[in-house]
Amino acid sequence: MRGGGGGLWQLTQSLLTRRIAAATKARRPFATAAAAAEAELKRTALYEFHVEHGGKMVPFAGWSMPIQYKDSIMDSTLNCRANGGLFDVSHMCGLSLTGRDAVPFLEKLVVADVAALRPGTGTLTVFTNEKGGAIDDSVVTKVKDDHVYLVVNAGCRDKDLAHIGAHMEAFKAKGGDVAWHVHDERSLLALQGPLAAPVLQVLTKEDLSKMYFGEFKTLDINGFPCYLTRTGYTGEDGFEISVPSENAVDLAKAILEKSEGKVRLTGLGARDSLRLEAGLCLYGNDMEQHITPVEAGLSWAIGKRRRAEGGFLGADVILKQLEEGPKIRRVGFFSSGPPPRSHSEIVTSSGENIGEVTSGGFSPCLKKNIAMGYVKSGLHKPGTEVKIVIRGKPYDAVVTKMPFVPTKYYKPS
Repeated sequence: MRGGGGGLWQLTQSLLTRRIAAATKARRPFATAAAAAEAELKRTALYEFHVEHGGKMVPFAGWSMPIQYKDSIMDSTLNCRANGGLFDVSHMCGLSLTGRDAVPFLEKLVVADVAALRPGTGTLTVFTNEKGGAIDDSVVTKVKDDHVYLVVNAGCRDKDLAHIGAHMEAFKAKGGDVAWHVHDERSLLALQGPLAAPVLQVLTKEDLSKMYFGEFKTLDINGFPCYLTRTGYTGEDGFEISVPSENAVDLAKAILEKSEGKVRLTGLGARDSLRLEAGLCLYGNDMEQHITPVEAGLSWAIGKRRRAEGGFLGADVILKQLEEGPKIRRVGFFSSGPPPRSHSEIVTSSGENIGEVTSGGFSPCLKKNIAMGYVKSGLHKPGTEVKIVIRGKPYDAVVTKMPFVPTKYYKPS
């Protein structure tokens, strides 16, 4: 029996081996293409660290980035709100503008009143085009009167740098004093959640209790020279830490160690859930080149002086919308049925199209469907009942205020 069984086993294995070989040969062009595409993806300084910790790597804006780790996206989202999450956001592009005219140059391209910022403070702003549409959103910080630091989105890097570079060349040709440096030598970590400040405080001599939301410092963290901004993309208190790339892994290890396992590595999946719960825009979904800051609900980011003086690209369109009101507005929704997704149609009870969902999903914290999108002005007020069409079927939804989950930014009491 053993000999006969062995022969049958060998025959089966031989047939299986030949089938696998044939299937592999048939798939080889696709496998080769996939391998080539993977090889073309850029990797952050923490790539191997992510893989070692069970990071599921996916293509994102030309980079290989972790979408999640060993825990689920829902658990990771909840842990960030309860304890903390550490995100690798080194795919984003940090750059500095320097020179006597750095601020007036930047103000030609963004809606913020950069000149009014105190040194060491920052704000969210929008790069606009000639029609008032959003080229990108960015957090801009005035380090000093002659030094501005900003971070732009990874997916917009190439067009942003081309846009800034072209305008800088023209500005300098007229005698303007401005230069720039793209911080490709640095990595960017985001530490978010209730334990962010206590954990980071152990790693620096600076008193973080005096550093409030939107403020910036240059300081040593774990012995490494860092740029620290108290900001984030989750609605929680937290920090973005720009660190020399050669020190990025050691800093990540130190943060995780000091938290005693409560702060976890967190990927893009939870980052998206967290920012949606906080009612924050994702460029390419909730903001694009045909959407103005006013339509996107970011009128607050347009400084008072900028409203009076203009002077930025598309100012005529934007200032007119501020005066007369936009035709569409970004709003939030609670909905029934399956979770809404980007491009889901928004209609009235009679079936009239009034807009489109731009982001949506199931909220891990609220245990219900949430979404944001654009509707016609007049139908944007909280409590307005609408329908969201998913796979051809309309489901009940209601316009609601954002953020969906209260923010916990650290501000002076």
